[in-house]
Amino acid sequence: MKTMQNYILFLFFLVLNINIEAQNSIQQALSNFVKDPVNRSAAISFQVINLENGKEIAAYQPNLAITSASTTKLFSTAAAFELLGAQHRPSTRIYIDGKINEDGILKGNLFIRGGGDVSLGSKYFSDQGTELDFLTSWVDSLKKLGIKFIEGSLIADGSEFGYSGVPDGWDWNDIGNYYGAPARGLNFYDNLVKVNFKTFSPGSKSAIVSVYPEVPGLHYKNNVYAASVSGDNSYLYGAPFSLDRSAEGKLPANQSSFEVKGSMPDPEFQLALELFKALAKAGIQVEDGYKGVRTNSTFSNRDYTKMTLVMEHFGKTVEEVAYWTNLKSVNLFAEGLLNQIGFHFTGDGRTTSSLTQIEKFLQKNIDTKGLVLQDGSGLSRSNAISATHFTSLLTYMSKSTNAEAFKRTLPIAGVSGTLRNLCKGQAGEGKIIAKSGTINGVKSYAGYVESSTGKKLAFAITVNNFTCSSTQIVDRMEKVLNAMAQY
Repeated sequence: MKTMQNYILFLFFLVLNINIEAQNSIQQALSNFVKDPVNRSAAISFQVINLENGKEIAAYQPNLAITSASTTKLFSTAAAFELLGAQHRPSTRIYIDGKINEDGILKGNLFIRGGGDVSLGSKYFSDQGTELDFLTSWVDSLKKLGIKFIEGSLIADGSEFGYSGVPDGWDWNDIGNYYGAPARGLNFYDNLVKVNFKTFSPGSKSAIVSVYPEVPGLHYKNNVYAASVSGDNSYLYGAPFSLDRSAEGKLPANQSSFEVKGSMPDPEFQLALELFKALAKAGIQVEDGYKGVRTNSTFSNRDYTKMTLVMEHFGKTVEEVAYWTNLKSVNLFAEGLLNQIGFHFTGDGRTTSSLTQIEKFLQKNIDTKGLVLQDGSGLSRSNAISATHFTSLLTYMSKSTNAEAFKRTLPIAGVSGTLRNLCKGQAGEGKIIAKSGTINGVKSYAGYVESSTGKKLAFAITVNNFTCSSTQIVDRMEKVLNAMAQY
């Protein structure tokens, strides 16, 4: 009898010990990560919770709010789903302020009124080379109205989203590059220009051979040199709306054409130009040329209620835009979704107005103490977000009617998007769906885990100021991610 009691007691403690070890496996992996010499001066925030009961499983400084890079997009996409709805579509509207006579002459102006659509002419929704085909569709619609000549001007108007530069905290090194293109009231072609360089022997200066779309007056001070490099090591710099820009860095030698993408200085003005050219190609002359409201105060007193709406172009849905926002971490799309929120509720699509709306939404649904949001994409280094902020948002979204649509926007570890190489061939492959974040000195992940034992988890991990490469810190973070996948 005593032997049997001892055996039962032994089994009890064995099972208890195994259970404790299982419960602490994530915390142990995290402890090893925190103690790693590369994190000696790092700021780290981590938390993983059980979605089924809301209990914390493991954590390290979960309330430490720090820069989190592109994981910030979880807030802008989640808010867009919840506040606008998955099927919400912005529109671009075309008005005339005069009559079309029997000879096909429009006695007045043609206005393009922006609604903040970021999908217009985007490569994510167009086959290569067809991005500007929407202009042909617009021209055809205008021809069907009988317009053959416009006596006035073609005016592009994105003013309802303001003309501020970029959100607070954006780095000068990002502005001017394609990924630093801010969202506007009128957006098209992903708000970028393609600069083609010709390079010669290593050490020699390159030559700029073309810019597309062609921007009148745009000038790059070119300091890009040919070198024995395998890829793009160049950067384009330039303030919003400025035509004076610079190009710095290195490109592979002996290339007849090497494409580098930069931000479009003024999408509003550029869209007016592109439609003007499309009309001219179709034989429709615009007598007084093309203009943008930002640079023409003459049109500041326009009243659309007294004009005639002749065409409305609807953009892609929140769900479609959010998919690419998170899968490929498209900054322009994240900012556009954020701006849609302010515009929808107040008619003011500026970043500041939109942030006010998203903060109201968050305050009703999660604990926002310590949370600082300055943009929708995570380019701002002034953002401050803790692991708890992320897991609280993820928990909320897991119970939403938009839960599955939201989750479908997230890359899968080892499979898709920005996570296609994460945990590849490891325990986490296919079990983690998450948003990643990367800027200089910052690496983060936040999302969901369905572990090998069937547990459903929400997690966030952010590291600032590590002293190794981004690739090396990811190798170390994978150990924590794999531990969650095996929990």
